[in-house]
Amino acid sequence: MNGGPVAFRVRLPTALQSLSGRWLGHDATFVFDPHSNAWWALAGVSLHTRAGLYPLELKGVSKRGVEVEFVQKFAVAAGKYRSIAVKVAKQYTEPDPEQLRKIAEDKAIKDKAFAQSTPEREWAGSFRPPVQAQVSDVFGTRRTFNGKVQSVHQGLDFAASAGTEVSAVNAATVLLARPLFFEGNCVVLDHGQGLLTLYMHLSRIEVQEGERVTRGQKIGLVGGTGRATGPHLHLAVRWQGEYLDPALLLGLSLP
Repeated sequence: MNGGPVAFRVRLPTALQSLSGRWLGHDATFVFDPHSNAWWALAGVSLHTRAGLYPLELKGVSKRGVEVEFVQKFAVAAGKYRSIAVKVAKQYTEPDPEQLRKIAEDKAIKDKAFAQSTPEREWAGSFRPPVQAQVSDVFGTRRTFNGKVQSVHQGLDFAASAGTEVSAVNAATVLLARPLFFEGNCVVLDHGQGLLTLYMHLSRIEVQEGERVTRGQKIGLVGGTGRATGPHLHLAVRWQGEYLDPALLLGLSLP
């Protein structure tokens, strides 16, 4: 469905030395997993993608150097997303010139960090929830802030209390670990293959930029910093510039 992550598994009758794919205008990086005897890639469908049939274009090279090509079409359905109204501090909907400067600086910092994502796979196995708590808001919710500013909720909110430990959902490298205007104390992890996870509104950050982390490792504490109505964890998933539903990623069975 639109807004959803996708795990592609490709099995072939002959062995290949490499396999690459093209999906919805993006490159899909495939890695061979000997345990399942298949090639795997993580990808996604933009929230703006219309329902329909879309091709996955595959290109590979056999052990003998022969190039092979294959196309498989997949159906994409339209997701159903709700709308809500939210009340926040005025500075987050009507920022002053100094706050606008900070917002612009943050955007430049995030753009630079996002551009450093590696195509090599760092994740291993299925992704696990960052906290044990109920979900308070889902991905794709259309929000109206203070009756004026409209946006789409690009993540999953967990109703965890302040000070709750937040852990990495999978193995990764820390791309960003610093305070930002809207996100508050924020950690961005790079899992490879263009896949990032973002952890927002933390009360404290427990990792440093450039650090390697393992699945389940503590990376911070839940808080209410930035544009937040109270303590909670906002988890976002970003694949090659597109935000995807974290709940669906956490539900995927991966090698």
